Amino acid sequence: MSGDLVARDAAAFFHQDGSSPCVSALHAVDGVWLEDDTGRRLLNLHGNTAHHIGYAHPELIAALKDQLDRLPFSPRRFTNEPAVALAEKLLSKWPGPPARVLFATGGSDAIEIALKLARVATGRPETISIEGSYHGHGFGAFGLSCTAPDARLGPFLPGRHHVTPYWHPDDGAARMVGDVRRVLEASSRIGALIAEPIRSNCHVPPPWLWPQIRQLCDAHGVLLIFDEIPSGLGKTGRFFAFEHVGATPDAVVLGKALGGGILPIAAVIADARLNLAPELSLGHYTHEKNPVTTRAALTMIGIIERDGLIARAAWLETEIRARVARMRAKTPLIDHVRGKGLLLAIGLDPDRVGEASLPIAAIIDLLRDHGLSTTAKGPSSFGFSPPLTISDAELDWALDRLGEAMAAARASIGVPSNT
Repeated sequence: MSGDLVARDAAAFFHQDGSSPCVSALHAVDGVWLEDDTGRRLLNLHGNTAHHIGYAHPELIAALKDQLDRLPFSPRRFTNEPAVALAEKLLSKWPGPPARVLFATGGSDAIEIALKLARVATGRPETISIEGSYHGHGFGAFGLSCTAPDARLGPFLPGRHHVTPYWHPDDGAARMVGDVRRVLEASSRIGALIAEPIRSNCHVPPPWLWPQIRQLCDAHGVLLIFDEIPSGLGKTGRFFAFEHVGATPDAVVLGKALGGGILPIAAVIADARLNLAPELSLGHYTHEKNPVTTRAALTMIGIIERDGLIARAAWLETEIRARVARMRAKTPLIDHVRGKGLLLAIGLDPDRVGEASLPIAAIIDLLRDHGLSTTAKGPSSFGFSPPLTISDAELDWALDRLGEAMAAARASIGVPSNT
């Protein structure tokens, strides 16, 4: 049955990297669990970073049913209680000067809004972004990700400047600062620098990096935009990921988990001084202030606050690091854990796992065979990012399965145990 549905999917949808053809067909989701239509259950360690409160949270579903009965839609020229309450809630979290918000239906759209705000405020159309980053799939957002996207897609926005990623193994952070400085000194047309404060591949920057970038932006009148679509809303053990890095941006973009793992919604929070163009449509989307999507986001944040899930994410990071370290002592295939909170990746020995040896795709398949669903985070790493709602027993189960999968991988390539 699952094979039939996967085949029908493959015949109906355009194929694209990462989503089709599909690996399986889902029958149900519940909390940390995925269940396919063969009855196999997988604990999700990826969730497209949309599953902060797990899947099908009963309180969120009840809130959405209530909202559908009360007010299921609001044309964009009208406001409504959930939309305003969500804006006020997000602004109450903002640690910088007075700010304002705009909502969008997805992260790519919200990135485009932030770019428009920067252009209007600075009068400059060019951008700096980090090579190998990811900011969405609009022609503006996707062009920020790399210098030379596939040539078949044609030209992207002009004026894109890409700098060395801070996670580059050859002194990347220092090279990134030097690259940013050179670009700013060479061009007076830079309006914004946009980046993930903690990259979603889970590399954490050195503490001095973003304060230096912030100083450079200020010195040249450039806005700093942080993309927290995968990392915000408590995933890192702070509400905003940028609270770890010593720099407050002029704007931050949130998305993915904002809809509680059910509905698509994204948000831009930006310095109120950027409120300069009321005559323009900067983010005039049909579902801009949709009462159902905003109720989902408001409920999701309320659950995170009430249940202390941000502090729990910080605590679970410590627990996971300790447990994986003990596992590493027995299984030399494991190299490290990196990231913050529950935005984590497990790195494997790059001499034994990678394109020239055991492919990371084979590791992902092996983890799935042991009941863990995740994705690659580079040529020799995979994500270990469960929902903030994961129970102690579920975490124990996941770590036990991880140990079994790593032992099987080690045996398959003949790596001896340390015991």
